[in-house]
Amino acid sequence: MMSENESNPNEFTVQGFSDLPHLQFPLFITFLSVYLIIIFSNLLIFTSIVLFSHLHTPMYIFLCNLSVIDISYSSTILPKLLAMLLTQCKSISFLECFIQVYFFMCFACTEVLLLAAMAYDRYVAICHPLHYSILMNPTHCARLVLAVWVMGLLDPVAHAILIANFSYCRSHHIDHIFCDLTPLLKLTCSDTFTIEIWNYIDGALLTVSAFILTLISYVFIISTILNIQSASGRHKAFSTCASHMTCVIIYYGTMICLYMRPTSMYSPGEDKFFALLYIILIPMLNPLLYTLKNKDFKHVFKKINKTLFGSELYFKDVQ
Repeated sequence: MMSENESNPNEFTVQGFSDLPHLQFPLFITFLSVYLIIIFSNLLIFTSIVLFSHLHTPMYIFLCNLSVIDISYSSTILPKLLAMLLTQCKSISFLECFIQVYFFMCFACTEVLLLAAMAYDRYVAICHPLHYSILMNPTHCARLVLAVWVMGLLDPVAHAILIANFSYCRSHHIDHIFCDLTPLLKLTCSDTFTIEIWNYIDGALLTVSAFILTLISYVFIISTILNIQSASGRHKAFSTCASHMTCVIIYYGTMICLYMRPTSMYSPGEDKFFALLYIILIPMLNPLLYTLKNKDFKHVFKKINKTLFGSELYFKDVQ
């Protein structure tokens, strides 16, 4: 009979990129560079919104929270991955593993809800512009943000409790780049029926509901934009939500590939690829998508550049 220590290990071994030993250091440099870009770019957005009062509007308050989420869930995964690549120590403690699972799911759920709230904000701004100041007043906006964070923090609790009480007797080697739900379920010898059913129920209640709300918002937004008579008016209206639409498509695309499938369809190679898109590409692209053609941010960056360097040369070609 298997002992308790064997069935419930003190630590797991994360395989990561062990099959690419010659690329460990190049991968470390690449991921470190990307991580620093994620931290700097999202921190720049967060700081700009906090410091400049003209950005204290619902759209930018939501974007400020999105930057916090992007920094948070990247920081949940990348520092440990970087340490493993640098030191070649692939072990992660049982407690650290499940803390990683919880916080990754927590920030992922929070982002799903926040994207839905941002879609609602754009719906009100474009479809009901005369009522925007009433429907999206500071109190309403604060309640939406609070609800998003509370639901995001509470949603993964059931998952974390269930997987923490499983027995892991098949193997202690996680064939992934971090502790995630699906690869952990492949290691357990406990019955996973309950958690898989709960995963689908939770996905339907939270993820699918948030997606449907986002989709409905954009159906009304696109319908309203198409009814605008002038081409310049349509372009202006569309430009206010194009970045969010792009972000939603990328986010839900990777999430569906990662989680909306049975454990039997789990493929370690594919999951590593989609996980990298999820924890690296999305947090790195979001700052670009939301600021590249945003006049408010260009104005803020001009001010920052002038304050730091006494020059506006960097922005003269971006009007």
